[in-house]
Amino acid sequence: MSQEACTPSQEGAAPPSAAAWRRHLGPAADGFGVADLVAGGSLPRVWAERWAAEPGRRVLWAAEAGGWVTAGELEERTRRRAGQLAALGVGPGDRVLSCLPSSLELVEWHVGALRLGAVAVPANPAYRERELAHVVADAEPAAVLVPDAERATWAAPAHPGATVVGPDTPRPDPADVPLDRAGPDAPALLPYTSGTTGAPKGALLTHANLLAGVRALVAAWRWSPDDVLVLALPLFHMHGLGVGLHGTLTAGAAAVLQPSFDAAAVLDAVAEHRATLFFGVPTMYARLVAADGAVALGVLRLCVSGSAPLPSDLHRRVEEVSGQRVLERYGMTETLMNLSNPYDGERRPGTVGLPLPGVEVRLSEGDHGEIELRGPNVFAGYWRRPEATAEAFTADGWFRTGDLAEVDADGYHRIVGRSKELIISGGYNVYPREVEEALAELPGVREAAVVGTPSPEWGEVVTAFVVREPGPAGGGGDGPVDAAAIERWCAERLAPYKRPRLIRFVESLPRNALGKVLRDQLR
Repeated sequence: MSQEACTPSQEGAAPPSAAAWRRHLGPAADGFGVADLVAGGSLPRVWAERWAAEPGRRVLWAAEAGGWVTAGELEERTRRRAGQLAALGVGPGDRVLSCLPSSLELVEWHVGALRLGAVAVPANPAYRERELAHVVADAEPAAVLVPDAERATWAAPAHPGATVVGPDTPRPDPADVPLDRAGPDAPALLPYTSGTTGAPKGALLTHANLLAGVRALVAAWRWSPDDVLVLALPLFHMHGLGVGLHGTLTAGAAAVLQPSFDAAAVLDAVAEHRATLFFGVPTMYARLVAADGAVALGVLRLCVSGSAPLPSDLHRRVEEVSGQRVLERYGMTETLMNLSNPYDGERRPGTVGLPLPGVEVRLSEGDHGEIELRGPNVFAGYWRRPEATAEAFTADGWFRTGDLAEVDADGYHRIVGRSKELIISGGYNVYPREVEEALAELPGVREAAVVGTPSPEWGEVVTAFVVREPGPAGGGGDGPVDAAAIERWCAERLAPYKRPRLIRFVESLPRNALGKVLRDQLR
């Protein structure tokens, strides 16, 4: 990727997408440029300055702390963790892999690593031995933080040079080391891609990448010190970590940490802590609107959905139940957030909105095609994978996302699928999401996923995997919806080449931890 794509301009002027900035920021966009997104150099430096200015401000609520942790307390807790890592032999630039559940302890280790200048490597605590060993072997961390002895035995052989810290490992006295010294170009975070199409690979993000990505959201979503976020997203993933936690600390706001998602617990937390924000994935919103007391979502200032497409009918259901119009956005492990529906203005169901401040977006075929990106939020490449990095960028420095989209006359982008998921049947291109949205509107269908399966006649045939609602069919008949009802429904709504030729009824769809359908397993 070219340096030009990552470096703020001398004058801090807005790039050609400035019109989209104004739709996100309003009058505040005047005089706001890329340089403002990276001012301060790094997230931990920005956080430390905030904590020093208001040490008594509440920052994080956690059950394990017995209530609220203040800014001053968090500064001390993270300083201690940084010192313990240093005493274990970790230095600036070394990797620190955390495989801990969402908790205050995880936050302390993560922020402590960043303050030390180490590279944080978040890992899913649900990983089994093979999955965890792959990430440990690939990242070669200096330290691995695990929640139990079993995972310690998985991690140790994968990289014998790592110090594995489990619940029974003695903690050394903290070393006295300088903190918050990393520069904007220093590596900060090494998250691994979700691995829905192969083994996960690390995406190396700098302090400037993280800072620019978060600052854009703070500005676009009007995030302020008065906000309280109910944070039920897992902290090993960019949505919970890079948006929820990093955004809260950067805005000087507060977050109520949840160990996992539970609809009743989220609604209780909204009421108890007078929350203003909730970020979730579509599966969470589906469970929230089905829960008692879902009307409580209406008191929130902002609800955001991401990590998987939010079906238009679910968007409507949330509004009908609570009056809340969910804001959908689009991001990636490699780039943080890229597009968002506007905070002020129309939030269009089924779209992911407009380019965020600092982000330039183009589609490979003009008004449709693969999304390509550049900006200060975009990573420089994959960890120790030069060939994958070269393939991921165009000759003129734009990152190829692999996501296919359309853009309308007003600049709103609609994701239509993945380039690798595109079905070519009889020479026609079929986007799975379009077929899935049609199926989701049929009463009696709980959810559906569409893939292409091999066919000697058509090359691929459109194949639908359908989870049915129990009880009377919406498609006509006395039992659950059947194939004939689905065929009639699609015949009225889709061109012949888009209609499923094969229909498979399943109990559930295979998904990863963030709700993305694992299409390879369906194939």
